Amino acid sequence: MQQYEVIVIGAGPAGYVCAIRCAQLGFKVACIDKWVNARGKPALGGTCLNVGCIPSKALLDSTHHVHFLSEQAGRHGLKISGLEVDIPTMQKRKDKVVQTLTRGVASLLKKNKVDVYAGTARFLGEQRIHVGQLDGPSEELQGEHIVIASGSKPSTLPDIEVDNDRVLDSTGALNLQEAPERLGIIGAGVIGLEMGSVWNRLGSEVIILEALAEFLPAADRTVSKEAFKILGKQGLDIRMNCLVQGVQVTSDKVAVSYSLNGAEQLLEVSKLVIAVGRMADTTDLDLEAVGIKTNQKGFIEIDARWQTSVENVYAIGDVVGGAMLAHKGSEEGMALAEQLASQHAHINYEAIPWVVYTWPEIAWVGRTEQQCKSDGIPCRTGEFPFRALGRAHAMDDTGGLFKIVCEQDSDRILGAHILGPSASELICEAVVAMESELCAEDLARMVHAHPSLSEGMHEAALAADQRAIHF
Repeated sequence: MQQYEVIVIGAGPAGYVCAIRCAQLGFKVACIDKWVNARGKPALGGTCLNVGCIPSKALLDSTHHVHFLSEQAGRHGLKISGLEVDIPTMQKRKDKVVQTLTRGVASLLKKNKVDVYAGTARFLGEQRIHVGQLDGPSEELQGEHIVIASGSKPSTLPDIEVDNDRVLDSTGALNLQEAPERLGIIGAGVIGLEMGSVWNRLGSEVIILEALAEFLPAADRTVSKEAFKILGKQGLDIRMNCLVQGVQVTSDKVAVSYSLNGAEQLLEVSKLVIAVGRMADTTDLDLEAVGIKTNQKGFIEIDARWQTSVENVYAIGDVVGGAMLAHKGSEEGMALAEQLASQHAHINYEAIPWVVYTWPEIAWVGRTEQQCKSDGIPCRTGEFPFRALGRAHAMDDTGGLFKIVCEQDSDRILGAHILGPSASELICEAVVAMESELCAEDLARMVHAHPSLSEGMHEAALAADQRAIHF
């Protein structure tokens, strides 16, 4: 039986980061991961690198170029004729990006002397793990500390079978070799909007059915309303307040019956994507055998130190629920490793950025104006549109806005919200400001380069005090 100080189950962003940081801190570490690629070979990196963040962004980037060449290039004096879109080549590029990064994770683990086991993990005891290796005999490992970072898998809907032929999950939506004539998507969350954007740009008619009455309720309402308008103009047919009642699949179409404001509706599409969120992946772990508790939704219960109901067994990342974000999982992995080494460990969960990688991108951090009002926190806001930025006009990309939410009396920044080009990069300034407990006045006093998109954050901070200059 192999002995380790730390055993990490899962090599996604939470798991591999935790394993590497533990190794850097002097622990003897093993990392167990069951993920395999289409060729049946081990592929580290979890959902994010294999079928999530990375491949989706590769396709979004490729299709953004398609959109530019077909819709915007002429305004830049670029005359494009005979544009052809080769989706299989686009998919090969995406797969190469994934392969490069998964190999990179393997290299990083090896460099840091982490022992990697390719296979499934199952609890035999509070400190004993059975490894069903993909290519070799089973092994038993013993660890002083065990970290569960097994990630998540796509959620499903009752009585709807995902075959990844006609009815697809997010993985199937990433691997289509041609654009469906008519693509239906159930769910207008991050996955639904990103996959809808990809295939809309490639020529599909995209209809998205969302059960909620409010679009992107986690985002600030000013931003979500504007995003809804812009995405609609791009061709995404987003229908809110739709309750799906059933799906029928035939050889050439998928029929979705749903109700809209109480009225029965029928939608017929070429293919249907189920994008209704993700659930904890605890398959084969046998948590019950050692008494590790989960909540009603199947997520592992933890305390403020990421410890489960079993001493010296911890859980991080998607498997514990909350913000199911790769960067949140990675930070938990870092913090937990340092905690195990008796170092100070801290994560400010109020300052974790969220991004929807449509175009324009949608990004936010901290509280919305609506949350402040609901919680009785007096606040002020400052807004500034991209159309008032010189750099945005030079880029021919003027849709969207910046919004800052700050406390009424103290002026402390409580949240920031951006709809616009490169919002995923621009939001980092607000993250730094919130981590540093800065005020809107602090951002207003900082010199921002001109012309730049970041000037919008500067102007929004000025607007919070009703002194914006350029709008």
